[in-house]
Amino acid sequence: MELSNRTLGDWLEHWAETTPDKEYLVYSDRGLRFTWKEFNQRVDDMAKGLLSIGVKRGTHIGIWATNVPDWLTFLYAGAKIGAVLVTVNTNYKQHELEFLVKDSDIHTLCITEGVFDGNYIDMVYTMLPELKDTQRGYLHSERFPELRNVVYIGQEKYRGMYNTAEILLLGENVGDKELNDAKCLVNCQDVVNMQYTSGTTGFPKGVMLTHHNIANNGFFTGEGMGFTADDKLCCCVPLFHCFGVVLATMNVLTHGCTQVMVEKFDPLLVLASVHKERCTALYGVPTMFIAEMNHPMFNMFDLTSLRTGIMAGALCPIEVMRSVTEKMHVTYITSVYGLTESSPGMTHSVLEDSFEDRCTTVGREYPFTEVIVVDPETGKECPPGVQGEICCRGYLVMKGYYKNPTATAEVIDKAGWLHSGDLGIKDERGYYKITGRIKDMIIRGGENIYPREIEEFLYHLEGVKDIQVAAVPSQKYGEEVGAFIIRKDGVNLTEEKVTDFCRGKIARHKIPKYIFFIDEFPMTGSGKIQKFKLKDLSLKLLAEQGIEPV
Repeated sequence: MELSNRTLGDWLEHWAETTPDKEYLVYSDRGLRFTWKEFNQRVDDMAKGLLSIGVKRGTHIGIWATNVPDWLTFLYAGAKIGAVLVTVNTNYKQHELEFLVKDSDIHTLCITEGVFDGNYIDMVYTMLPELKDTQRGYLHSERFPELRNVVYIGQEKYRGMYNTAEILLLGENVGDKELNDAKCLVNCQDVVNMQYTSGTTGFPKGVMLTHHNIANNGFFTGEGMGFTADDKLCCCVPLFHCFGVVLATMNVLTHGCTQVMVEKFDPLLVLASVHKERCTALYGVPTMFIAEMNHPMFNMFDLTSLRTGIMAGALCPIEVMRSVTEKMHVTYITSVYGLTESSPGMTHSVLEDSFEDRCTTVGREYPFTEVIVVDPETGKECPPGVQGEICCRGYLVMKGYYKNPTATAEVIDKAGWLHSGDLGIKDERGYYKITGRIKDMIIRGGENIYPREIEEFLYHLEGVKDIQVAAVPSQKYGEEVGAFIIRKDGVNLTEEKVTDFCRGKIARHKIPKYIFFIDEFPMTGSGKIQKFKLKDLSLKLLAEQGIEPV
């Protein structure tokens, strides 16, 4: 194996020439299917259309949409002409949208109608009131001076916006030579994708990722799972996040296999797509797999075609991984650990790893990647078995945060190490375990308590469907342990049963002082649990019960 210098456009054209009639992109629920050749042609047509509205090398294209069919068309069309696709979280509201559009210098914003609790059309008109009185392509906004075009992804027409059909029509006036000239300027070290971090602390930052970063990370992800052109990957994770656009899409792109898409996560649609298309691989965050296995129609679907997959995006409960292996036939379920800033995969449990290692660790470092565990206080490397901060170095490290060298220098040190902010240990064999976030650690009266340890323990309690452990403010100890539990349907699980289960099995200071039964966790649009919001939730729930934290 070696690092590739192919751009995303090079990879796409490689398969369009090598296996032109093989299916690349499938939407099983609507019978929409593209071969590599058909999709590559649509990408070229879209690239010409983008050139016609002023997009060129270095231009920023924003995409605010669920996993609609043309999401990937815009990604590759931009990539072929050297533009940068800026992904916008589908859950963003007005102020978040406006911050991102301004901060990222978006030139062309591509949108859909929106999601159930947010109308993107209305929010864009609120952001750009002049749009309704502006001829398409002639937008000039004082607040957003870089923004020139808004494109509606679909056939409907909206004042001041292009739609997809019009972009393709405009592209008919652009010759092959102009497109080829643009392609020739692109190289693998160019930034191709910008993703904004969740912004759990401070303002979100734009992570600049290159063709070299994401294509290679996707390739090695697939290699770790034994991917070939015969595989069919069901992708139900959002494309705006690294999990979808890199671990899924770049894996498929570099192995020439088939990507079976789900537009917006729906457990029934995922099960049906796997069943109908005979998918061999399935990705998801733990909550997605839990929803699929708990669906009342689960037993109606044949999932025996599944072979492998990735559970990532959050700390993966061991019991959930075991269940996915046993009930969903994902014999080789793996996990990837990393961050957007590391493209994202740093470590990966692979096909050859034992079942136990795939369930209890996040594997070893990716090829051509250095990973170390360092003492956050001293910066020195920790010996095996000693907890510290996970850091990595290599081809996968982002180019930096957009227009933010100060923040970049805070996470990438002078020796090139990217500091994750995550705690973990490395064992004597070189396998890594993630134990939590440095900032998630609960400090109770001077005792360091790691939520992951208590979560894994409580997963064994009958009736627990999902659980998160987080700090609850305490006047006496500074912080107390709070357990936030989602119960299985029809199970009478009480606070006393949880406490009794813990007593005598884990240290007294680790037993949750507060136990909350809730219906759902606060989530990001990419399916990550926003643990930092649980502290505020605990105070709200205690206040409702008339309890004052002590």
